[in-house]
Formats: sequence, structure tokens, C-alpha cells
Amino acid sequence: MNRTVFILNGPNLNLLGRREPHIYGHTTLDQIRQTSERLAEELDLVCDFRQTNHEGVMVDWIQEAFEQGAALIINPAGFSFHSIPVLDALKLLDTPLIELHLSNIHARDELHRHSIMSGVVNAVICGMGADGYPLAIRAIDDLLRRRVANH
Repeated sequence: MNRTVFILNGPNLNLLGRREPHIYGHTTLDQIRQTSERLAEELDLVCDFRQTNHEGVMVDWIQEAFEQGAALIINPAGFSFHSIPVLDALKLLDTPLIELHLSNIHARDELHRHSIMSGVVNAVICGMGADGYPLAIRAIDDLLRRRVANH
């Protein structure tokens, strides 16, 4: 079974730790990457961690995950609320898929409250800050293990 998980991060997340820390915290994306890679290795997962500010690049990476049969954790950031191309790419996946947000989007302003991605994912983790990443990785591991047990 494929134990690869892509962790894809959307626009402006490269500025974590400096961008609106009262909302997103002080942890940098590089710190999140390091923690994610360590945990993935402990769980015998191959972690492919990426960030882009460009919608087309995100679509290409989702398609790459699809082609590889990889599981996916996505923090779509600003793409969450308007990107039909990202949504359509996510619909390709038949592997475990988790949407992740650092903030609790349901408690935010109307513009940031409704993710169009949520309807096509297995689960949404939001409001846990940087701690959401290890939760998502453990959930992906669990979903992959369940798939093996059910086949």
C-alpha cells in the first residue's frame, strides 16, 4: 500500500510566524514542516511537504498526488473560499484527504467562514494552530490503516 502523504499549503503560509500571529500563531512553516516530517517518519509515512502562492501550481501538485495514489493533507488557505480549480482537482482523489486550517474558520468573519473544499474531504481540522498538522498526519495514518484492514 502507498504510504505517501502530500502536505500542501496555500498562499501566504510561507509567512507564518510573521503574518497575523494573533490569528495564525508564531510557529513558522519550516518548523511545521520539520515536525510533520519527523512524525510521518515515526508512522512509516513518506511526507512530501510543499507550499505555493499560485493556484495552478497547487492544481498541478494535487494532480501529482492523484497520479501517485498518495494521501493528501491540504491547507488551502485563501484558495478555500473561491478556487474552483483546486476544488475540481481535489475531486480526483480517491485516497484519504484532510482539509486543515490553523484558525477556526467557523468563528471568523463571513468572508473566511465557508470553505468550498470541505464537501469533498474525509475530515476538516481547524482551530488547532500548528498542532493541527500532527493531528492530520495521525488521522491520515489511521485512514490508511483502515483501508488496508477493509480490503
